[in-house]
Amino acid sequence: MKLYSLSIHHKGATKANLLKAAYDLSSFSFFQRSSVQEFMTFTSALIVERTSQGSRASVKEQEYLCHVYVRNDNLSAVVVADTEYPQRVCFTLLDKVLEEFSRQVDSIEWPSGSPETINYKALDIHLSKYQNPREADAMTKVQAELDETKIILVNNYPLLNLISSIVCKCFLFVSLKQNKPVWTNITHFSFLLKVRLFFDHNVALHAWKTT
Repeated sequence: MKLYSLSIHHKGATKANLLKAAYDLSSFSFFQRSSVQEFMTFTSALIVERTSQGSRASVKEQEYLCHVYVRNDNLSAVVVADTEYPQRVCFTLLDKVLEEFSRQVDSIEWPSGSPETINYKALDIHLSKYQNPREADAMTKVQAELDETKIILVNNYPLLNLISSIVCKCFLFVSLKQNKPVWTNITHFSFLLKVRLFFDHNVALHAWKTT
C-alpha cells in the first residue's frame, strides 16, 4: 500500500488553485519523478474542477486511485494512492488535513494563494504518517489486531481442544476420588462448556468469513 501525493486546492469558478502539495515518489526512478509529479499535480487539479461542492469521489487514473473531497466552502484536497490502500483511511486523511488547514490559513488567502505563499507545513508529515494506515488510523489498527487474534485462535484450536479435555477429566477424577457425585462440580463443567463453545464459535465464524 502506498500514498504518492497529497494536495490542497481551492475550487474556483473555472479552475482549481493549488495551495499546498506533498509527494512521496521514492518508488520511482530519479528520471521519472519529475514527469510523475507533474502528472499527479495536473490530475489532482482536474479532479477538483470536475467534482461538485460538498462531495467526495474516488477516480481511477491508470494504475492509481485519486480520492478527492471538495467542501462546501470550496476548500478541497486530493490524495493519490495505489489500488490497495483503504479508501476509508484516505477520506479520513482528507477530512483531517482540510480541517487543520482551515484553522491555520485564513480563507481570504485560498483563492489567490500558492505553495510559496501559504504557510502550512504539516502536509509532508501527514503523508509520511499515513503511509502505514494501520499505525495512522485507529480503526484500521483495531481491525488488524482482531484479524491476528482470529488467526491465533484458529492455529491454536487443537491445543485448546486438548486442554479442555484434560481439565474435564481432572474434574471427573477429583469427584470420584472424593466419593462425590459428578454433578457437585457442575459449576466447573458449565464454565468449561462455555469456554469450549466460545472457541468453537470463533473458529466457525472465521471459517465462514474466509469462504
